[in-house]
Amino acid sequence: MLPRGLDGRLPVFIFPQALTFYTGDQRSLSQIVTIYNPYDFHITFSVLCNNPRCYAVEPSRGVMQPRSTLNMTITRTSLDPPPTPNHDRIRVVISEEGSRTVSESSGRKDLTATLVEGVPEVHTSSSDSDKFESVHATPSRPGAPPPRTQPFAAYQGARSPSLLLVGGAVVCMAGLLLPTLGEETQSALPPYLHLPASFKMAIAYALGLLTYAILRPL
Repeated sequence: MLPRGLDGRLPVFIFPQALTFYTGDQRSLSQIVTIYNPYDFHITFSVLCNNPRCYAVEPSRGVMQPRSTLNMTITRTSLDPPPTPNHDRIRVVISEEGSRTVSESSGRKDLTATLVEGVPEVHTSSSDSDKFESVHATPSRPGAPPPRTQPFAAYQGARSPSLLLVGGAVVCMAGLLLPTLGEETQSALPPYLHLPASFKMAIAYALGLLTYAILRPL
């Protein structure tokens, strides 16, 4: 039996779920969105938009392997303001490969896309509390030794990912490799190590967040 959401559809797992494009920042005009397939079967996906002339998506459709992820690039191709003040919506639609009808085993998720004029704000403070002045030194006693100094430690390069994040990702991957509860396949593992499909979907979502935290620029 396929896992279903509250509305009877297959849950769709994507990250992030909101995009902000800045007219003054070329780098923000192309962004990565990750689709997750935590299921034990192939899924097909396609991307729709309520304002398609302003966006390009690569890939915009395809087939995903079971228990896999896919990165797609969403590019804002036009800087014209949207026809309505509402956010643009980019919809990701999935279905089990080979399903005869769309409603038989499908799901969808909408991303919000916002175009903002200018560049991302850099929060700085110019209050008086940010003005620094010399601190009066305490008079030293006659004959007191000079302050001891230590050389700077050698630069060690970029900060490594937290061991806690890496450990959490390993645990999530191990959980996804465990048998799924209700499967008819033979397994030497005890029954209590057979996880429900809904629990595996939560593990896959957590793995996506941990992967983003580990791979983001340090």
